[in-house]
Amino acid sequence: MSELCDFGLIGLAVMGENLALNVESRGYRVAVFNRTTDKVDELMNTRAKGKNFLGCHSIVEMVKNLKRPRFVMMLVKAGPAVDDLIEQLLPHLEPGDIIIDGGNTHFADTERRTQYVESKGLLFVGAGVSGGEEGALKGPSLMPGGSKAAWETIKPIFQSIAAKVGPNNDIPCCEWVGARGAGHYVKMVHNGIEYGDMQLICEAYFLLKEAAGLSNEELYDVFSEWNKSELQSYLIEISRDIFSAKDDQGGDGYLVDKILDVAGAKGTGKWMSQLALDLGVPSTLVTTAVYARSLSSIKEARVRASKVLPGPSASQNAPFTAAVNDLVGNKKLFVEAVKQALYASKICSYAQGFVQLQEASKEHKWDLNYGDCALLWRGGCIIRAQFLDRIKEAFDAQPNLENLLLYPYFQQAIEKAQESWRAVIMAATYLGLPAPAFTTALAYYDSYRLPVLPANLLQAQRDYFGAHTYQRIDKPGSFHSEWLDLRKKPV
Repeated sequence: MSELCDFGLIGLAVMGENLALNVESRGYRVAVFNRTTDKVDELMNTRAKGKNFLGCHSIVEMVKNLKRPRFVMMLVKAGPAVDDLIEQLLPHLEPGDIIIDGGNTHFADTERRTQYVESKGLLFVGAGVSGGEEGALKGPSLMPGGSKAAWETIKPIFQSIAAKVGPNNDIPCCEWVGARGAGHYVKMVHNGIEYGDMQLICEAYFLLKEAAGLSNEELYDVFSEWNKSELQSYLIEISRDIFSAKDDQGGDGYLVDKILDVAGAKGTGKWMSQLALDLGVPSTLVTTAVYARSLSSIKEARVRASKVLPGPSASQNAPFTAAVNDLVGNKKLFVEAVKQALYASKICSYAQGFVQLQEASKEHKWDLNYGDCALLWRGGCIIRAQFLDRIKEAFDAQPNLENLLLYPYFQQAIEKAQESWRAVIMAATYLGLPAPAFTTALAYYDSYRLPVLPANLLQAQRDYFGAHTYQRIDKPGSFHSEWLDLRKKPV
């Protein structure tokens, strides 16, 4: 009998194939299976040839060739396919074996599946996997949650294949997240923050290009400098590279300028926004980013509207013209102002993400470690950034920190950026250039820092038309007033 395998993987699309190669490269023997078995044969005859793999043509064959306790990781499309595979696996596994779902699964499905698989005497892990195909091959960010008893078994392999950070490049971006659906929830928030980051960077690009007239070469230089600053991140780095890429279809100029301005989405940003509404937390950046993609998708309608809807007047006598021209006309000054606006907005976006994690952790009794969450995203994933070290420091220093905006480092960063942030938004508004995420971030900051908001009038309106009651600032209790009797009578 051939040597038993350490790890089983089902699903040989790009992510699954690359992750299997990653596991094998760390010294493990890997059994692979795919519903379309031609994919198994193709892998075995190409990238896995001569390596420590076993290609399987059935689930039964895979399970028979795994060491005990067995663990099988699924990297298939989220939804019914995962449930179908679980049902196919269960008859062939035994107590102590582990089923792992590494797809982009809704956390509620993982909550349900964990309880179901545990009821059968087995263990279940829902693992968020981030980093795309390159991360899967070279080291992703891994966010495992589910049956805690599974962690010590999967920990050596998971931490060996994960991205590494730290001074000695020895801290794995993989740690146990929490019970049931916690891992997939944290991955969802990662993706939602990613939506916000990408939208903010796109707005910065648009302002620099349309307001200040920066060329692609200048944008490359600006983003190169930003990537050496507090904005250092994977998304800034790839944006820099994009500005330098020439058209690969034989045309003149740069590829980015030939791409249609219609954005796609896979749904995780929408999930985060919907769940924020359920929790009653203001995750406004991800919601704005989702809607920005929705607006981009109505291209034909926007083209029609552009022919009839006027923008702002170009009158040189209009208020603020001189101030805006002075800011935008000085490229060096404007680049720095946009940089500060981007950083301040980014801080607000992450602050919102961690508030949502805190509320979800309370709601679902996950007991998340927020410093660990930041560390998980420090390498391997799409939002990896130097900035995350600061978030880990904040939660290590204050585990019960209510909001990142209240931590001294972020307070000071916002204070430094605030004048530029407001000036950039003023310029964008004045010039008729949309900056919805910048504006939403500032509105969140201003709403959060003010002790009094106009919700008193809102509560009065609700009580007036629907007797919803209100509370008073001068005495406890719930009140309803007869507004028709109290109002000033119309003449």
